[in-house]
Amino acid sequence: MTSAEAPALLVENVVKTYRGGTVRALDGVSLSVERGETLGIIGPNGAGKTTLLGCLLGFLRPDSGTVTVDGRAPDDLAVRAYTGYLPERLVLDRWMSGTEFLEYHHALAKLDATARKADCAAALERVGLDRAAGLQRIGKYSRGMLQRLGLAQALLGDPRLLFLDEPISGVDPAGVLLFRKLLAEMSSQGVTILVNSHQLAEVERICSRVVFVKKGRIEAMETVRAGAASARVLRARFAAHAPWPPAREGETPAALLARIATECDATWLEYTAPDARFRVPDDAGATRLLSALLAAGLPLIEAAPDEGRLERLFAPGAEVRS
Repeated sequence: MTSAEAPALLVENVVKTYRGGTVRALDGVSLSVERGETLGIIGPNGAGKTTLLGCLLGFLRPDSGTVTVDGRAPDDLAVRAYTGYLPERLVLDRWMSGTEFLEYHHALAKLDATARKADCAAALERVGLDRAAGLQRIGKYSRGMLQRLGLAQALLGDPRLLFLDEPISGVDPAGVLLFRKLLAEMSSQGVTILVNSHQLAEVERICSRVVFVKKGRIEAMETVRAGAASARVLRARFAAHAPWPPAREGETPAALLARIATECDATWLEYTAPDARFRVPDDAGATRLLSALLAAGLPLIEAAPDEGRLERLFAPGAEVRS
């Protein structure tokens, strides 16, 4: 197998324990990640996800088994040179400005000094931070600004391998859309991306495959279509005790929802008070449906993509699928 054909990441029967071997954080994990793949890692708290990321990044050494990146050890300096990492807990030098922080890490990465200011200005712009934000002290940044700055640092040097740990934590909707766009662009350019997140709807949107980790093992896999613009399921929640508008003679609430959905080129799937589920053709279809529900006077209080597909992996007895 040539290096071009080999997987970007290969994990073979990795075991990692703590407390003198009494706590088994990873228990025989094997995983192959292809080049250009966007892989999601999900699972309950304490499942071993963070330990797995630590082994993949070379921060932790397995008790047994192997982790290789392009056939090399994950802490090989050649691998580090093209790896970007956004940790879940950002500990930044709060006295620095955003620009100074990026320039410092640009220098640590031994990138071209003559392009340093231009590269860092471009990195800020890329994540939606303007020049004024770059001049501001990090200690005054909001949580969302910190996430954007952390991503900008991870993207310095145009990494071929990118690790993101809860990347949209504290990020506003505009930031989520920006992160989504950036990851789609990088994936199309062949960057291998690993995302650890509890945001199941976002994981399903941006990842091509998802692995479910539980008790130190990979319990299930799901192949998903990242960024699909095709039909998706929308869950709508209505106020439990608020009155509904007068219905047509003999029309039940479910029939009313089905009729409104049909008029919007959507499909009503089920209604179990206070929630209803619909299949919509795309984001524009979801907007049309929600507008119609509100226009009909229904007491709609919440709407979100249905996370049921990945949520089911958290149920006992989930089977591996690919």
